[in-house]
Amino acid sequence: MFIEKTVGALLRETAARCAEGEALVCPEFGVRQTWTEFLAHCELVARGLMALGVKRGDHVAVWATNIPEWVHLQFSLGMIGAVFVTVNTNFKSSELEYIVGQSDSTTLLLCEGWRDTCYYDVVREVVPELDKCAAGKLESAKLPMLKNVVYIGERTETPGMLKYAEMLELGRTVSRDALLEREAQLHYDDVMNMQYTSGTTGFPKGVMLTHLNIISNAAMVGEVMGMGPADRLLIQVPLFHCFGLVMSTMNCAVYGSTMVVMEAFNALKSMQFIQNERCTAVNGVPTMFIATLNHPEFNDYDFTSLRTGIMAGSPCPVEAMNQVRAKMHCSEIVIAFGQTECSPVMTMTRRDDPVELRVSTVGRLFAGVEGRIVDPQTGRELPPNTKGEIVTRSRCVMRGYYKMPDETAQAIDAEGWLHTGDVGVIDEQGYFSVTGRIKDMVIRGGENIYPREIEEFLHRNDKIADVYVVGVPDAKYGEQLLAVVKLHEGQSASVEELRAFCDGKLARYKIPHYWDFVEEFPMTASGKVQKFKIVEQFTREHHLV
Repeated sequence: MFIEKTVGALLRETAARCAEGEALVCPEFGVRQTWTEFLAHCELVARGLMALGVKRGDHVAVWATNIPEWVHLQFSLGMIGAVFVTVNTNFKSSELEYIVGQSDSTTLLLCEGWRDTCYYDVVREVVPELDKCAAGKLESAKLPMLKNVVYIGERTETPGMLKYAEMLELGRTVSRDALLEREAQLHYDDVMNMQYTSGTTGFPKGVMLTHLNIISNAAMVGEVMGMGPADRLLIQVPLFHCFGLVMSTMNCAVYGSTMVVMEAFNALKSMQFIQNERCTAVNGVPTMFIATLNHPEFNDYDFTSLRTGIMAGSPCPVEAMNQVRAKMHCSEIVIAFGQTECSPVMTMTRRDDPVELRVSTVGRLFAGVEGRIVDPQTGRELPPNTKGEIVTRSRCVMRGYYKMPDETAQAIDAEGWLHTGDVGVIDEQGYFSVTGRIKDMVIRGGENIYPREIEEFLHRNDKIADVYVVGVPDAKYGEQLLAVVKLHEGQSASVEELRAFCDGKLARYKIPHYWDFVEEFPMTASGKVQKFKIVEQFTREHHLV
């Protein structure tokens, strides 16, 4: 299902088909728009961007939480042929400077801030020239490509920055015909989005995705979920991530479903939104579902409107999957697997798959998407049920990393196969299972250990709410296993008790040597646990080699 359309063409078709259906609902901001209203507002935003001088192919960075303006900008930038550069909400000054500079962004839009970071202050620190320049006339020493900074928020004075409302007013000076003329020039193979990888193994890389990449992948995902105009999807994942902007917002745009957007994940608000908005679908990473299931007020809320959703972003514990199906009424919950570089999904379980397949695999390939298991050293394809690296090839694979040809060549081989870095197997029926990351693999005394297997086993313990296993340095064995455990509220457990739970059920070398009990795990803004931070902290605190 490869869709050769631009975002503008898609949005206009959906608005014509689902005119009075609700498109965007943001309860925290009092926003509720039909598809007709959503299209009209996106047109105004697009004209405002054109009034700023944003041209086809220009890169525009957006640093904001899941606010209504973010969703409007996603579609508006696509309508004018600009490249939407998404900025992680957790970033600080050096990371912002790197992303805006490396991406060659000509325009930056920002909200006031999030948590302990005032984006407004950070931008003024990175671009001190704002104090002395007129809006739209920026000359930055550090960021020479950057000309416009637009502020979304309540401040009355924003020296050097244009206010978002002023940009919309400027948009009224650009005719709708001019916008339509711009749209007519665009092609579905144009790059429309750049998302930056986490950068845990070096500088973040800008993944270039096209209109076709994103719309096609969203269509594939929504088809598996059975999405339609009657569906209402709770979007609690960060919009700057593919889970948000492809599997959630663009998914809704393809099928005319309602986007119910939460500014940032909060388990209590999630339950309230599901109940009050009668959501039929909910997307989230496993930690979000686990937090919701374990919330003390969980039993006070009505989840009966739910039908489906996606659990993805990191390995999905079998027990969590079972509880979502049973306790949250998500009988058709599915698992998706992929990465940003393939737009992002390559496999999904299906709603009618047997339960055991839906909880033990990441499903099978979409039509038109190829996938294999290969030997990481030789690249040779491996037979079924043999562990190796997962690779994929299709029109969903990225254009490449922006201005990083060597890294692109390392990720995509000469035959067009994207090497995911994930370790897994495929069975005779074509169902993939992920057993870990090549980089997560722990080598203890010559034994290759994949933490995912141990994590799945420990999730069977009724006292454990969540657990992650990593390798930490060891003078004798090279690496030892560390299990970091979060217990259910009100529970207690000892190291001896958990070791005894493993004894006789796991090979001795797979039983963690170290155990640590925590209340929270270090997380990315997209809800993924940062295992490298766990390793760094434990190594430092325990003075390991």
